[in-house]
Amino acid sequence: MTFEELGVREDILRAITEMGYAHPMPVQEKVIPHLLNEDSDVVALAQTGTGKTAAFGLPVLQRIDTSLKRPQALILSPTRELCLQIGSDLADYSKYIDNLKVLPVYGGSSIESQIRALKGGVQIIVATPGRLIDLINRNTVKMDNIHTVILDEADEMLNMGFVDDINEILSNVPENRKMLLFSATMPTEIAKIAKNYMHNPQEFVIGTRNEGAENVRHIYFLVQARDKYLALKRIADHNPNIYGIIFCRTKRDTQEIADKLIEDGYNADSLHGDLSQAQRDTVMKKFRERNLQLLVATDVAARGLDVNDLTHVINYGIPDDIATYTHRSGRTGRAGKTGISVAIIHSKEKNKIRLIEKRIGKTFEHLEVPNPQQIIEKQLYNLADRIEKVKVDEEEINKYLPGVKKKLDWLTGLDLLKRVLSLEFNRLLEYYKDAPKLDIPVSEKKGKKGDRKDPREYTIDEKDRRTADKGYERIYINLGKADGFFAPNLIDLINQNTKGSRINLGRIDLLSKYSLFDVNKGDAHRVISALKNADFYGKRVYAEVAVIDKDYTSDNGKGKKRASRSEIVDPRHADNKPRRAKQRTRFEEVEFERPAKKGKNKRNKENDDKKRNNFEVFSKKKKR
Repeated sequence: MTFEELGVREDILRAITEMGYAHPMPVQEKVIPHLLNEDSDVVALAQTGTGKTAAFGLPVLQRIDTSLKRPQALILSPTRELCLQIGSDLADYSKYIDNLKVLPVYGGSSIESQIRALKGGVQIIVATPGRLIDLINRNTVKMDNIHTVILDEADEMLNMGFVDDINEILSNVPENRKMLLFSATMPTEIAKIAKNYMHNPQEFVIGTRNEGAENVRHIYFLVQARDKYLALKRIADHNPNIYGIIFCRTKRDTQEIADKLIEDGYNADSLHGDLSQAQRDTVMKKFRERNLQLLVATDVAARGLDVNDLTHVINYGIPDDIATYTHRSGRTGRAGKTGISVAIIHSKEKNKIRLIEKRIGKTFEHLEVPNPQQIIEKQLYNLADRIEKVKVDEEEINKYLPGVKKKLDWLTGLDLLKRVLSLEFNRLLEYYKDAPKLDIPVSEKKGKKGDRKDPREYTIDEKDRRTADKGYERIYINLGKADGFFAPNLIDLINQNTKGSRINLGRIDLLSKYSLFDVNKGDAHRVISALKNADFYGKRVYAEVAVIDKDYTSDNGKGKKRASRSEIVDPRHADNKPRRAKQRTRFEEVEFERPAKKGKNKRNKENDDKKRNNFEVFSKKKKR
């Protein structure tokens, strides 16, 4: 099948052939002939990157009357970036169509210049809903001649709260217009719009409703929440040629992650709502030209973002809305190419992975975070590949070779290779020297008898929690979150009580009644001695090297070894000497019961008094 066979006109064919369009994609094969030859409306469900812009853009251009300088087609998009992208694509497709004008209309740009352009005459308007309504209210946009209305990324417009704006805009266009609705998913609100404003729409589904992009591989890494940034860096280092978007949940997180990456030497920048339009345009220009490898963005800023050849989409936080994940992952694996959607999650986010799998019909792969050896090996091979493929200007380089060769002539080929690699990788080798494993130590949860076990249902093993990372010593401290004790408090406590060289902390686990943290083995006893009898808001501090089988949940702070069932002490014995009992006695549970109600007769009253006295004696002994 060719575009010519679909009915595309000669002047448009010439332009798209120069752009490298050879054969139509599935959505184009279905939509283009229908728009050129049928009168019914269209609902097309297809993922981002499947060729939707050309699917509606080519037939729209072909139906424009260039002799009429009035708006004839209206295309609505959720964001400024997508609005500009569609406008740019339509301009490329119409390169050889004389007197045809396309105008992108969006907020953040001068409304006066947009009004002047409209007065000069345009045939196609590509607009964001908010700015278009402003122009309608100013009576500067005439809708009388609109014969085609297109809603692109309709589900994203609804997610962004544009449903009322869309209804207002559609109420201003002629009743007999043709309407096209393109969406990656089909939520209820989209169905309502189709029912209210479309006439017997023909539905085209590319793939399966609400499924993820076909060419995208979905993987996830399970780490502690505090290790997410370290995991992100390892993923980037393990993929030297990465070109991707890192999605964060908030503007603050977005800016912080971007700043850290830049500080650590990565080619990155941020994109979020606090940036001006000029700043956003600059960032996007650098990213599209591949002067940036990593773009850290919020969902709102990246909605409708159209960038080709992304290798990775990285979810630094899993979104609450599953449809948002679908849109994120759809930014890669476009136009028949493959891509990877990565989720960096902590233990509380595992259930979201399962929900997303059900919605998109794809299975996530659980991978371990790349270790230092894997990263360095990948980087070395990448450097070897660059050396092998570098273009050599023989004429120019030969001028300098004799002097350089004379200086390095004492080195063998292997020595020279080692020095070249070390020059490039000494910093990386030093950074990853003795770097710890980031994955959460996990073990399968035991389900009910007969239940099918899910291999991804994990819990942290207590033994692993109390085991220090390589080169470290694990220390217990009798302060936890119930005491208002958190990581900054631990750092302050150590800094205030230790003398001499700085203490380097490793992994920190904060629990309710106590905490565990790693220090270098050589510093462990110095830290324990320094914290001995220290004070934290009136509570005496106790620290020791963590012991695997100790019960640190007791109130005395020092913990004790866990007692077996046969070693439980019966508190009824007056001498309080340990005596073995095979099972708990009824009296042991009195502490947790309410005192018996007073009896109606004297005998019951005596029994009640006796029980109450026994209970008070037991309670005093417990306190003592």
